[in-house]
Amino acid sequence: MRKIAVLTSGGDAPGMNAAIRAVTRAALDKGWEVVGVRQGYLGLINGNFTPLRARDVGGVQQKGGTFLGSARCKDFHKEEVQMEALRQLNSEDITGLVVIGGNGSQTGAHALSAMGYPVVGVASTIDNDLAGSDITIGVDTALNIALEAIDRLKTTASSHHRAMLVEVMGRNCGYLALMAGIAGGAEAVLLPEVPTTPEALADQFRQAYQRGKMHALAVVAEGAQYNVDALIHYFKEHKAQVGWDVRATTLGHVQRGGVPTAYDRLLATRLGAGAVDALARSENGVLVGWLKGRVGTTPLKQIVGVQKALEPDLLQLASVLAK
Repeated sequence: MRKIAVLTSGGDAPGMNAAIRAVTRAALDKGWEVVGVRQGYLGLINGNFTPLRARDVGGVQQKGGTFLGSARCKDFHKEEVQMEALRQLNSEDITGLVVIGGNGSQTGAHALSAMGYPVVGVASTIDNDLAGSDITIGVDTALNIALEAIDRLKTTASSHHRAMLVEVMGRNCGYLALMAGIAGGAEAVLLPEVPTTPEALADQFRQAYQRGKMHALAVVAEGAQYNVDALIHYFKEHKAQVGWDVRATTLGHVQRGGVPTAYDRLLATRLGAGAVDALARSENGVLVGWLKGRVGTTPLKQIVGVQKALEPDLLQLASVLAK
């Protein structure tokens, strides 16, 4: 291994910059050259490379997002596009690639690996839906941003004796909503993995009202069967059945843009350095993640297309604590 590239792909996650920094400095420490790929896989097929030296990554670990940028590349599943990516890498004498990202990003990493190119993935997505890592880069920051919003909304909800709906990210995976609901003291959590109805939520709100609570809160994953817009429409038409005036807040991309927490910076640093170590020992075609309290690897072929399931015990705990 003489020269490696690093790219960030898919949705940005707080901590990505810390991972880039770790990859760069760990590789330089081994005497390798490092180049950054700007704008993810799109930049890769366009040969958008930039040299990375120790000073180029100085002071980036406290910044959210990714200074290399990210972009969607819908055509990367095509073999001819993948071949162009390999041609660009080979033309620059790049002998290894680190891909920092989530499910879609690691699908691309697996495709290049299957073509014989040395690739190592780093688990990074705020959804925490990536198999091969107990927790992924960006989750802790996104969760803490959601909790801060929930705490503030509960204060005003109590003052006005209202029910609040808070929509958090999670198109296919309800991990953020579930954890935010448990830690934030929600009366209900609506998840993509668990079918529900507006009537069921209205019943939970009504029971909370009858128990004498000063407010009620539901955390809704954006991919739940009914999002906040649909729920608000229902509650406007059935206000008498709820007991409270119901308001909604959608956090959206504010969850991605936070300054990474200490946990995310440390996690990203360890996983980034772990990716370089994997390349150094010729352990290619793997995802570097956090497994059972330490850095570990999982073959990409085992995690591509697999969504990590929510823990049933946590679903039960959320229900118990809501009473």
